[in-house]
Amino acid sequence: MCDQARAHEVYRNSLGTTQGFVAAVNQSEKAEAFRKLHDRREVLVLPNAWDVPSARVFEDEGFPAVATSSAGMLVSLGYPDGEDIPRDEFSTAVSRIAGVLSVPLSADVVGGFGDSPAGVTKSVKAVVDSGAVGINIEDFVHASKKLLPVEDQLARLRALVKLRDRGKVRFVINARTDALRFARGDEAARLAEAIRRAEAYRDAGADCVYPMGLSDEDSIAKFIDALDFPTNVMIRKGLPAVPELKRLGIARVSFGPSASYAAMGLLKRASREVRQAGTYGGLLDGAITFDELNALAVPKKRA
Repeated sequence: MCDQARAHEVYRNSLGTTQGFVAAVNQSEKAEAFRKLHDRREVLVLPNAWDVPSARVFEDEGFPAVATSSAGMLVSLGYPDGEDIPRDEFSTAVSRIAGVLSVPLSADVVGGFGDSPAGVTKSVKAVVDSGAVGINIEDFVHASKKLLPVEDQLARLRALVKLRDRGKVRFVINARTDALRFARGDEAARLAEAIRRAEAYRDAGADCVYPMGLSDEDSIAKFIDALDFPTNVMIRKGLPAVPELKRLGIARVSFGPSASYAAMGLLKRASREVRQAGTYGGLLDGAITFDELNALAVPKKRA
């Protein structure tokens, strides 16, 4: 049995205690198990939650780990995607989600909530102290839509690698680049810049790289051939199915904000049905019960 399959089995079997997986495995062990899920023997399908109940739904459906969606979580708290939310409020939101999960939680920390490597390190330490065992960090500025200079991002990553390697929790660093969106030049030039940045982030000590916008088979193949390193892609139109991503060598595919989009789309359709037709199918068909909803607010427990 491969490490990833064993990790899946450990998670499922460990939930048999009255205290659940939280009591059976400590945060460091969760972090190591999460790291093994990036071994590329299987594709880690990582759902992105935006609050406590969405995270618990993903756990209940059998995913071996959960991540936060920056856009989904921040908008649910009344902030646009980015770093407008106070750091303490952000860490508290992560803590609430981590506190009800038995499986590992990775947090999207946007750009790191800091103007310097020291500031980013302080923010990430607070997130890890809140229960996260992985982070996703971006290399562009939301306000300007411009990429950070590579050396600036490398300074932040090197500081985080030191935090990871010297701390009690060896959290997973997923280094995202938005070069495919914001780099200069044509499509080929942007792909080349994404590869250049990802190689630098890999060599700085990141555990996984995340070229935002990488979705077509040819570009994925070129990227993986150049990097030969755990790579994250996000679900979007045109992305190959999971079996094809495995063939291409992808380690991890994340939902991104797609689950939030889908949930809000359902609410819009159901609302329109009630207002226009006076019927309730969109609200009732496939819905969970009150007891099921209430149970999502507490950690899973099994006899």
